[in-house]
Amino acid sequence: MIRRLTLGIGVATAAAAGVGWTIARRLTAPVSPRRFDLIVRDIERYDDGDLIVLDRTGQTTSDGIYNLWFEHGGWAQLSAEVHDRGPARVARRITDTAPGLAPKAGDRASWSGIYYATPHEAGLDARNITITTPTGQCPAWRIDGDPSTWAIHIHGLGSTRAGTLRGVRAATELGYTSLVVTYRNTEEGPRVGTGRSTLGRTETADVDEAIGYAVRRGARQIVLFGWSMGAAIALQLADRPRHEGLIAALVLDSPVLDWTEAIETNCTRSGLPATAGYLAVPWLTVGPLARLVGLPSRIPLRSFDWTARAADLTTPTLILHGTQDDSVPIRLSQALRDARPDLVALETFGAGHTLSWNTAPDRWQEAVTTWLRARVRG
Repeated sequence: MIRRLTLGIGVATAAAAGVGWTIARRLTAPVSPRRFDLIVRDIERYDDGDLIVLDRTGQTTSDGIYNLWFEHGGWAQLSAEVHDRGPARVARRITDTAPGLAPKAGDRASWSGIYYATPHEAGLDARNITITTPTGQCPAWRIDGDPSTWAIHIHGLGSTRAGTLRGVRAATELGYTSLVVTYRNTEEGPRVGTGRSTLGRTETADVDEAIGYAVRRGARQIVLFGWSMGAAIALQLADRPRHEGLIAALVLDSPVLDWTEAIETNCTRSGLPATAGYLAVPWLTVGPLARLVGLPSRIPLRSFDWTARAADLTTPTLILHGTQDDSVPIRLSQALRDARPDLVALETFGAGHTLSWNTAPDRWQEAVTTWLRARVRG
């Protein structure tokens, strides 16, 4: 009996360890190609613009403006109008396309909140530069403005720098010079080791070099715009003593404020119990286990828990967060706002993860520019 019980406990422990290892591996997995999981069902031609017919899904019926990226190349921007085409289909108006693109029935596409492919599509005059980092050359876009006030825009896990162009428009309206950066083990950044993400621990060093680039070129104050994991990176940078007095404000969209909570939330979204997320934590935070996952070293997740570290926050912070975010729970942003109302402001939107701008671009822009005008000297 005792031997059977011991064996059962051993099997259960091994199974739990396997689940934790798998979750940690998936969370930190190297960047993967975009999935083109939508099929264009029809194109309806009208004098005032074409409509694209797609399967009815939670995404294709979402409020707001979005982009379709096509498997054969190119993109199409879609309006907020959703036209009913029966129980299984919807149509949305195409407002702009990549040059030369002519979508047709049967094309495969990917739904995205990344609305602008390049600065040009966002109406921005940018030049390509590179930032020298500890891991190599990281491409960046530079949009010139006031040489004394810079904004650095940091994308999230699995995204690209194009996703941050939604926020660059606000910084440009304010007259800031912007750097739209990349970092290691992303689609555009240098590959290091196994190519796995360290959830901001090592990536922060690459973005720190962008701050140095700005300072060497006249920056006297810097605003960090961070999206999802990019927000976690921004918070780590603002916490560094050498940046005291330099980083004037943080603008954070759908910020990861506690990785443990975020992991639990994503487990729930994937159909697992939230408690399964706890099983992944040792595989990320214990050195030998982290190396078995393929990471270079442990990730100190506690240093990324800003709901617990609220007292350490010293930089004025604006958070923009969707109430329908099923990847990073909005309750963490609400908790940080409630803990530090002297420093943290929160704007909420009826949106999913990093999609607040898409649901209400004008309100997002107005909220950011109004808040920054009141807190960053001109």
